[in-house]
Amino acid sequence: MKSLLITNGTIISGNGNETLQNGVILVENNIIKDIGPQNSITTPENCQIMDVNGAFILPGFIDTHTHVMSNGFRMEDTMYDPLALHFYQALENMKLTLEAGITSVRDAGLADIGVKTASERGLFPAPRMQICVMPLSISGGHFDFQLNSGFDMKISYPGLPQSICDGPEEVRKRSREVLRAGAEVLKVMVTGGVMSANDRPEFTQFAWEELKAVVEEAKFRGGIKVMAHAHGAEGIKNAVKAGIYSIEHGTYADKEACQMMARAGTYLVPTFVVINLNREKALQGELPEYSRQGAIEIAKVHKENMKMAYDMGVNIVAGTDCGVVEHGLNLLELNYLCDLGMEPMEAIQAATKKAAECLGWQDKVGTLEKGKLADIVVVKKDPLDDIGSLTDKENILMVIKDGKIFKNILN
Repeated sequence: MKSLLITNGTIISGNGNETLQNGVILVENNIIKDIGPQNSITTPENCQIMDVNGAFILPGFIDTHTHVMSNGFRMEDTMYDPLALHFYQALENMKLTLEAGITSVRDAGLADIGVKTASERGLFPAPRMQICVMPLSISGGHFDFQLNSGFDMKISYPGLPQSICDGPEEVRKRSREVLRAGAEVLKVMVTGGVMSANDRPEFTQFAWEELKAVVEEAKFRGGIKVMAHAHGAEGIKNAVKAGIYSIEHGTYADKEACQMMARAGTYLVPTFVVINLNREKALQGELPEYSRQGAIEIAKVHKENMKMAYDMGVNIVAGTDCGVVEHGLNLLELNYLCDLGMEPMEAIQAATKKAAECLGWQDKVGTLEKGKLADIVVVKKDPLDDIGSLTDKENILMVIKDGKIFKNILN
């Protein structure tokens, strides 16, 4: 692969230090070979030079909670759509995500090892993926799609193992099966959810002993982490006590739960995008009837409690739950993080440096540094002055993942 020199830009490295004006980045193959001020780097022979004309150069962004295989979690789609259609729709989902500036994601359910493998082989444009394959759920829990009608609305094929489990021994078995299916992180539903037909967001699910079994099975596999879908306070506390690494949503977190997360260093992924957009959809009558009231009720308390968590020092990173809502809106999350009280640089780090740490990928992505993978985003406007500009697709001028240019509207 020919070398690439990105020149004449303002570098925002993701490390939180001062920006570097008139900076240059040298990419060789898929690695950042060098980075520094203008004229500090010798241009190799036959190097492609990309003059960004004063634009802003950032690390590729990371969404720590998305569903690339999903388009709304509508049960009628599972009933009527052919299975293969989910995969073809996912191609567009991943393209939209990548072109929005998201070069890495942690998929929170339904992307299997085949999807990840195809992405890694470059068969289609897609972000780098860390997958959980299938979340674990109790009978009647947030990922149990058995309805009172008798119909089971779960998408079923060999790549997605069974996820329903009750009791520590069955939890261990299901954990092992999901890990066998290629999971790089385990996900467990410790409370109900907004989009559930069978429960409510605040309902506690899984006993502490069951959660401990999940964490132990993950640890046996070389220290794999566990993430927890958790709205209710008791579910959050149970998850933290069990040693779960990240809390997703966190809606009803109380002071005690926030103290526990802060002490344990637990990551919190607020998913403001889905919480706020689902509220709007519910008010417009666009959500199923069984989920409308819950979506409206949780938005206000969610914002208040996330503000409390931030003020108490909980480690907050960016994740959206795109897939429940539209794909490509990922960087809208940074607006909400700034509403929470973050400065723009802090919000950017929540979606770059700190998000990479959450995924355990801090050695290869998350910041612009020598030796890291060449995941680079170039934007027209200064996001430190206008964080909202990152949601404008026309503002995202260039997206490079793994040293390859996937989007370029510089000219």
